[in-house]
Amino acid sequence: MTLRAATAWVALLGGIAAAQMTPTSAPTPTPTPDQAAPAVDAAKPMLIIPAGTRVPLSLKQAISTKTARDGDPVYAETAFPFVVNERVVIPAGTYIQGKIERAQRGGHVKGRAEVLIHFTSMIYPNGYTVLLGGSVENTPGTEKTSMKDSEGTIRQDSDAAKKAREAAGGATTGAVIGAITNGGKGAGIGAGIGGVAGLAVGMLSRGADVRLEPGTSIEMEIQREVQVDASRISSRHEVIVRNSD
Repeated sequence: MTLRAATAWVALLGGIAAAQMTPTSAPTPTPTPDQAAPAVDAAKPMLIIPAGTRVPLSLKQAISTKTARDGDPVYAETAFPFVVNERVVIPAGTYIQGKIERAQRGGHVKGRAEVLIHFTSMIYPNGYTVLLGGSVENTPGTEKTSMKDSEGTIRQDSDAAKKAREAAGGATTGAVIGAITNGGKGAGIGAGIGGVAGLAVGMLSRGADVRLEPGTSIEMEIQREVQVDASRISSRHEVIVRNSD
């Protein structure tokens, strides 16, 4: 082996040994978007409307058991703001939508007219809509109606006394006519005929219908707790200021 070849061989062995003794550093991996920490959304500021809350409403359309059908829509509007912890949760002028669950006309002989209304949603002035379960608690704006049960059924007051007066009036009229035409005996016959006629008219006519006029005051009771997003509540009336030229 020549001196030049030996020198080259020694240099090669030295390079291999140095490479084995030097540790290899791995490159630092770059995190992918999927591995990045997810952004945490701020919690929505929620307000609670507790169950049992009573809200005064103003009816937007007429409702009558004479024409109402099961499933017909009902539209109302809040008449006064509802406040929780010094914050308006339901502004005045918020729309309340519902439907007629049951409508029944008064019977000819018995059975009073009644209507059952349930409220299903609340629409804020800006369009924000919240589902709710509400029933009619009271109808202070109506006459001759009363609440039948805890479900919110509105029932027409009994008109049995009115029919009795009509029958009595018919008997009196018949007696007068009979007395004029045939004396005392005719009065008795006329009273009987008039009474029967008055009773027949009463049996042929239906009982009075429940009728709620537009603008009627209704008190709604919220049946279950409702959560609303405080950031999406706005007042109905917005003031727009424009600079005059």
